[in-house]
Amino acid sequence: MEKYDLCIIGGGPSGYAASMRAVDFNKTVLLVERDRLGGAGIYDGALSSKTFWEISKEFASFSKKMRHYGLAEPDVHFNNVLQEVNDAVLERSEQLEEHLQMIIQLRPDSFRFLKGSARLLSSSEVEVKSDSGKHKVFAENIIIATGSRPRKLPYIAIDEDIIMTSDGISSLEEFPESLVIIGAGVIGCEFATIFSNFRKTKVHLISKDDRILPFEDADLAKVIESNLETNGVLIHRESNLEKMVIADGEVEYILEHPDGKREVFHAEKALVSVGRVPNVENTGLQEIGMELSAAGHIIDNDTQTSISNIYAVGDITADIALVNVGELEGRHAVEKIYGKPKRPMIYENISTIMFLNPEVAGVGMNEQQAQKAKLNYRVASLDFCCIPRAVAMRNTQGFFKILVTDDDQMRVLGMRAVGEHASSAIQAVALLIATDKGVEELAELIHPHPSIIEGIQECIRILLGKSIYKPYIFQDSLQYKHFRHGHYIDC
Repeated sequence: MEKYDLCIIGGGPSGYAASMRAVDFNKTVLLVERDRLGGAGIYDGALSSKTFWEISKEFASFSKKMRHYGLAEPDVHFNNVLQEVNDAVLERSEQLEEHLQMIIQLRPDSFRFLKGSARLLSSSEVEVKSDSGKHKVFAENIIIATGSRPRKLPYIAIDEDIIMTSDGISSLEEFPESLVIIGAGVIGCEFATIFSNFRKTKVHLISKDDRILPFEDADLAKVIESNLETNGVLIHRESNLEKMVIADGEVEYILEHPDGKREVFHAEKALVSVGRVPNVENTGLQEIGMELSAAGHIIDNDTQTSISNIYAVGDITADIALVNVGELEGRHAVEKIYGKPKRPMIYENISTIMFLNPEVAGVGMNEQQAQKAKLNYRVASLDFCCIPRAVAMRNTQGFFKILVTDDDQMRVLGMRAVGEHASSAIQAVALLIATDKGVEELAELIHPHPSIIEGIQECIRILLGKSIYKPYIFQDSLQYKHFRHGHYIDC
């Protein structure tokens, strides 16, 4: 039986990062991947959808400029878009493959990669099934990084042709004339943005809540909703999907509204976007006594599972399902096994981005979360119309919003950025959260001018009472409030 210091099951972002960190510790490593190296971080997920979004954003911006100058709008063909997406996927996947092969060549006695499925037989034994057959390996430590897949609904027959998950988007041959999206969370709104940007598809978006992105603050969701509707998206608010079937080669769906009224709609295609589920099937986890949540996620404590020598990272856990988080968890698990990490995983300062119109970035708490936690806080917001760079870009749609503790220290609780360059503006605030520092740290920094991040500095100056623009003058563009004991207090 082959023996390894570490066996990593899953070669997506989490597993790949873990394997490369294990190389740093000079350990014998077996990396097993059943499908494609890079996983959903590349294929039918993060990279592919974001490339899709970038192309749609560029097309929408160019089309807008053409209309502004009275020129004919450009045309776009789906096969050209898909080819560009596939090229990006291929570029990244080949990069990972090349890097992996070089590692194997340089470390033939200590690093092995197997294409196949893995099943745990015990806390230290793994059965690997590949094209060459089945064989068992022994590993002192194991990291589970099997990822997730799109969630399906039991009452909807998904064929990945007419009714699809995100995995089926790449099988499209043309822009559909119409597309209904079930789910108004991040993924659903991203695809609504993408397809509406190309102005080829009538998009329907079903939300069971009274607005899209219900986990975010209403001011943020309002901007995205407005832009989607301007792009022609039909948003079904507070709608219960009673039935969805394929009839005569198209999608027929019935919505029930709060007043009991039912409506029948038709669309050429449908996209089911209701989250993701962990890949735990046929892994042997339950058989060896692994503790799982009701939803099937592995329950972990700082990446360590209920079995002391087995660790879990990425989407397989109930932590934040993001590529950057999964990579951090993978690296952290290895450091926890072989080294002494400086501190446990910190999730409070994880930056996120939503690829919408405009893009949205966030870190820490939003107001909904702060209020649910029954915190008193101070909040300042500044619209992009007050930022010279946004004015120069002729795109002043967006805002910064920063939440701080309601005390003299004003430690940062969270931030939301909506608009151009939002994702580039978030990191300084994320660092403040990680170090538990107050906003004073950023107030006196000299930012490049003109730049979007100058808006963060002005937002902080609002909190400190020394802003250039005064909130009581530009009341529509700047706001400063206290939230105390369940109520807002104007400052």
